[in-house]
Amino acid sequence: MVGRFAGAYLLNKFEPAKLLALNAVGAVVLVLISINTTGTVAMWSLLAVGLMNSLMYPTIFTLAVAGLGHHTEEGSGLLCTAIVGGALIPMLFGTIADHSSLRLALLLPVLCYAYIMWYGLRGSRRTATVSV
Repeated sequence: MVGRFAGAYLLNKFEPAKLLALNAVGAVVLVLISINTTGTVAMWSLLAVGLMNSLMYPTIFTLAVAGLGHHTEEGSGLLCTAIVGGALIPMLFGTIADHSSLRLALLLPVLCYAYIMWYGLRGSRRTATVSV
């Protein structure tokens, strides 16, 4: 809840796409800290990733459906269906951890957060389209 309330406040002060990218960078840094440390530092850095995550889904959803006009309902339905990645990524994470190590498996969320960072900086931008 702390992350959600802080995010709501910050979304009024900063551009959502940039704040999303900043949170993704924060998550990457925290996961990398966890990979490179042990004990309580590793534990607290992974727990702090939750603060970064608290802003991500609502911001991604809003950016994704912005400007869809009469296609908003369809876009929102597709976005909800696309959450299947939330079921596939943990399975892949577990497979990597089982076959190598937890530290190596933690690089998978780093890649996911890097993609979210890209989405915040570039992927969520609308390009001009010509209506026919």
